[in-house]
Amino acid sequence: MYYYNFNGATLVSLIPLEGLGPEAEPSNSWRLFAAVPGDPVLGRASFKVTHLGQLTGAGHGLEALDASRLAQVQVDERIARAVEDGRVTAVNISRPGWEKLVKWSPSSGKKRVNIVAIGDVGSTLLTGLKLLGGDVISSIGICDLSEQITARWEFEMGQINLPWDYNVFPEVEVISQENLFDCDMFVFVASKGIPPVGSQVKDVRMAQFEANAGIVKHYAKLAREKDFQGLWCAVSDPVDPLAKTAYLESNKDGNGAWDGQGLRPEQVQGFGLGVMNARAAYFARRDPRLASFLTEGRSYGPHGTGLWVANSIQNYDEEISRELTQLTVTANLKMREIGFKPYVAPALSSGALSLLLTLRGAWHCGSVFLDGVYMGVKNRYTPAGVETELLPHIPDQLFGHIREAAEHLKTIL
Repeated sequence: MYYYNFNGATLVSLIPLEGLGPEAEPSNSWRLFAAVPGDPVLGRASFKVTHLGQLTGAGHGLEALDASRLAQVQVDERIARAVEDGRVTAVNISRPGWEKLVKWSPSSGKKRVNIVAIGDVGSTLLTGLKLLGGDVISSIGICDLSEQITARWEFEMGQINLPWDYNVFPEVEVISQENLFDCDMFVFVASKGIPPVGSQVKDVRMAQFEANAGIVKHYAKLAREKDFQGLWCAVSDPVDPLAKTAYLESNKDGNGAWDGQGLRPEQVQGFGLGVMNARAAYFARRDPRLASFLTEGRSYGPHGTGLWVANSIQNYDEEISRELTQLTVTANLKMREIGFKPYVAPALSSGALSLLLTLRGAWHCGSVFLDGVYMGVKNRYTPAGVETELLPHIPDQLFGHIREAAEHLKTIL
């Protein structure tokens, strides 16, 4: 192992690195940084190391989810123990500006959350954050094209309180677009051109992509201009391609050329898998054949086509998983058949509840940057970076579906 004291931090590498000065004894700091290779655009900028095999650069791909697909790497006891203790952050040294990452650390205390677009989804999400987020949210800013809408929801939210204990819930205030990125968490809920109930559009989510991508570009560039260092959250459909749009567009200069000076991949997350996981649980609770999902199951992939629900990690069954996946993917169409837009469960399960779990550093369902796309997996934010669940072994058939989901997302963007 090779150690360098770099920018006041300990940087470790499997191979010698040029331009970082002479090797040095590692400091006694709590956190260690591991220099890993990776694509400057489609690789992750940083992540929490959970397996020594990820030090080779394998942490950028889907193999990061499965310990049995990662190489065994020989390291000294210091690094092995640090990885075991969750104290190692991998840094992609091929990415522009990587040097800044060894000085970055998450802020403590309650967080400011700003939401753009307070329509059906936005207002429901806002209500959830207001009622449930007092432990992690300091205040909530709301912004919409309609001043009438924001005035209404500021007025409504201001009148939600417990008697004689008026500081339990976070305050809600109207903000301008200029102040949207004065926050720790930016939540994008804007949407344009949602197909009406009764339309013949089969893939409602993808029908929204072109229109919503244009809106995302605007807010991605605004985040770049403001040097936003918080979390950019995509909640609007199609969640996963919009998350990638935000990441890519924020890293383009005025001429449209990539320069890597915008949002880092881990600063963007898609919030769509939460409701898919909850829908799978809905069906699993009502059919004993599917019940294994409730204690052993997982959901992977995008919010829509490409999703795969595994009935069990320990006792994977392809046919049961296929049935549960089909029920989950088409649940939104069932709601449309009843005659309503399916927005309440997504706004709460994918939106408010998942956002709060994220702020608490808890495990949740969301799309993080893996294999060059935003892939829905079980993950959490830790002091050492984004951690994706590492399973001892993912069955070959299931891993094949995860890879198919990633390839499907690559065809979109």
